[in-house]
Amino acid sequence: MTTAALGGAGSAGTWTAAAHAQATNATGNKPVILVLGDSLSAEYGLKRGEGWVPLLEKRLAQQKIAATVVNASISGDTSSGGRARFPALLTQHKPSHVVVELGANDALRGLPLSDTEANLLQITKAAQAAGAKVLIVGIQVPPNYGGDYTRRFEAVFSKVASATKSALVPFLLKGVADAPDAISLFQADRIHPTAVAQPQLLDNVWPELRKLLPR
Repeated sequence: MTTAALGGAGSAGTWTAAAHAQATNATGNKPVILVLGDSLSAEYGLKRGEGWVPLLEKRLAQQKIAATVVNASISGDTSSGGRARFPALLTQHKPSHVVVELGANDALRGLPLSDTEANLLQITKAAQAAGAKVLIVGIQVPPNYGGDYTRRFEAVFSKVASATKSALVPFLLKGVADAPDAISLFQADRIHPTAVAQPQLLDNVWPELRKLLPR
């Protein structure tokens, strides 16, 4: 969740569910999992291959689940940044599954919660219109943001998931941020989890994602 420059978005044509189905059939029904996130998914401060998304690729292989993982996460990205670049990602990668992990930087920048909710709704609806299944990954903010804001921010993710009938991971950092030794599981900035914590992040995401994948 750094303030690195956000990625630009290209123009994209309409990607219909029917067209998606045709492309999926042409590739033998192999799922394409697109992760749209920020630095928590972009391996910020980690060696390549240590983040939870590369670990997801390894788990899929271990369980003999033929799927392609596309990590479209950018450190510093906000929900509006993700919304702006998502149409081009849909057109380019034609995902069957989309994991949306955005919103933390919105809170860090004090952006209106209504904007975060609207952006996540638009991303989810666009993915569903393209025939993809969506998993919303929630995040929480520290108590110093105030009890009311903390509760309302946390509720954004469940509201979007409920409104769109999407799958939900309530808290990506469960078992890390609330662990007894939490400070040892974060990098020096106390924002980004270390490599040691990445398997726990994957374990938080995996049960809900697995339900969406073919058996």
